[in-house]
Amino acid sequence: MVTAFGALGLGVALSLLTLRLGGLWLASLPFLLILSASGMGKLQAVVFHHCSHGTVFRKRETNRLVGETISILLLMKHFDVYQHEHMLHHSPNKLLTHEDEFTQFVMNLAGLRPGLAKSVLWRRVLISFVSPFFHLRFLLARVSSCLLSHSTGHNLIGWAAWSGVFHLAWLMDAWVELTIAWLLPVTVLLQIGTALRTLCEHRFPEQEVIDARGKTFVCLATAGVFPGAPVPEQSAASLGGLFAWGGWWTSMLTVHLFSRVFVLVGDAPCHDFHHRRPASRKWTDYIHARQKDVDGGCPNFPLGYIETWGLFEAIDENLASLSTASKI
Repeated sequence: MVTAFGALGLGVALSLLTLRLGGLWLASLPFLLILSASGMGKLQAVVFHHCSHGTVFRKRETNRLVGETISILLLMKHFDVYQHEHMLHHSPNKLLTHEDEFTQFVMNLAGLRPGLAKSVLWRRVLISFVSPFFHLRFLLARVSSCLLSHSTGHNLIGWAAWSGVFHLAWLMDAWVELTIAWLLPVTVLLQIGTALRTLCEHRFPEQEVIDARGKTFVCLATAGVFPGAPVPEQSAASLGGLFAWGGWWTSMLTVHLFSRVFVLVGDAPCHDFHHRRPASRKWTDYIHARQKDVDGGCPNFPLGYIETWGLFEAIDENLASLSTASKI
C-alpha cells in the first residue's frame, strides 16, 4: 500500500512540477502519467481487491475503511458491492457466466462475443482503447456505482471530496493542471490499464470443462501471465546473436517493462495462484507462494499451473479461446 500511494503521489507531484517548468521538461510527462496510473492500478487491483478478501489488515473494519477510501479516491464501485460481486467471481459456479464481473466486462463493456474471429475480437479491443464512447460508458458506470450507491453516507462523502477538488482548481485557476495530472490518469489511463489487465486474466476452456464447473475448470480458466521473454539461445559473440540479444533487451526495457508497471501491477502476474488460494495472505510474496504451490504438486487440484510469457501474448491466447467458445 505504501508503494501504491507513493507512486501515485510522486507521479502527480512531478507531473504538476513538469507542467509548471514547461519547455523540454514536458517530454517526461507521459512517463510521469504512467507512474501515476501505476499507483492507481496498485490501489485498485491489489489493495482494494485484497481488502475485499479481508487479507490486507487483520480487522474487517480496517479493510472496509481502506476499501471505501480507495473507492472514493478512484471512483470505483462501492466497496460492499464490489466485495459481493467479487466473491461470486471466485465461485466456479459463477465464473464465466453472465453473473460474473469478468464476463460482464468482456460482453457488456468491451463488446466481445464468443465465436467471433480472433482478428475481430482484437479489432474491437484496440478500438475500445481510443473510443470516446467506450471511455465515457466506462466512466459513467464508475461514477454511478461510486457516487450513486446504496449508501447515502458514502455518496455524500464522495460528492464532497470531488466537489472540493474541483472547487480548489477553480479558486487556483488550475484546470489544465488538474485535467492533465489527475483526471487523465484516473479516467483514460486507469481504464486502459484495467481493460488490459482484465483481458489477460481468464481464458475459456472447452465447453465440457466449463459445464462441469469443477476444479479442472478453475485450473484451465486462469494462467500465470509474466512480463518477459526467453533469453536468446545464440551467443552475443556472433552478429546474429548480437542482434537477438539487442532485440531481447529492447523488448524487456520497453514492452515488458511497460506491461509490468502499467498493467501487471502487484500480484497480477500470479492471478492463477489467487484463484486457487483466494484466502491466502501470501499475496505480498505471491511469486514464491505460487512456486511453492507448484513444487508441492498443487495440493487439492487435479492439474498444475499453466503460464504465458508476455502480456499481449496472454491476451492473444485468451481471445483465441473466446473465439472458439460456443457460448457464455
